[in-house]
Amino acid sequence: MGDRMDVAALDGSGSFSVYRALPSGPPKAAIIVIQEIFGVNAGIRQKADDWAALGYLALAPDMFWRFAPGYDVNPDVPEEMADAFEIRTKFNFNKGIEDVEAVIRAARALMTGGKVGIVGFCMGGGIAYLAATRTDVDASVGFYGAAIPLYLAEAHAIAKPLLLHFAEEDGFISQEARGKIHAALDGNHHVAIEEYAGVDHGFADTAGKRRSDTAALIAEGRTRDFFAGYLA
Repeated sequence: MGDRMDVAALDGSGSFSVYRALPSGPPKAAIIVIQEIFGVNAGIRQKADDWAALGYLALAPDMFWRFAPGYDVNPDVPEEMADAFEIRTKFNFNKGIEDVEAVIRAARALMTGGKVGIVGFCMGGGIAYLAATRTDVDASVGFYGAAIPLYLAEAHAIAKPLLLHFAEEDGFISQEARGKIHAALDGNHHVAIEEYAGVDHGFADTAGKRRSDTAALIAEGRTRDFFAGYLA
């Protein structure tokens, strides 16, 4: 079980809430967990708690604080899913990555140094990719980031390890879109791309109807190994 902390926005427009999960001892590194369009809900908080149990300082910022602070819905409830799709149209990726930069700085201050990784899901997967292109984060992991094709012109800026997970049956990221991602990133030795057959978007949810245990456990294991290697 974690607590909350506030982080000041870099543009001076206010501060936002961050769910914080602390390890039992000194953190080996920090991992920033970036939400889906459903807010810092129970699933995202559990992911942060799980990283803390592995010895990391885990931080999950409220990415919707500028227009829907405290947003928290369940994707298994159709009405809440529909509301989330409406809410996310207000999200600005450029402002979002600024907020992530603020959390990166806060994480390093909390540890008085140390490496920082980012893992993001859905919308957060796009943010994780942008963190690799626009920040000095030490390692990034993105799960099914549908926005990534919009920012492939920035791929040349990736200079730290990036791991991307995609579902082969993703209803939001077509095979054509994944092909463009491969074309832009396969030549970069910092980038690894994994695809999972027979599963759809959201397969690595913490729980619920969208989760596919077989694929999720493989992807989660790869993510743990990735961070263990690059944040040590």
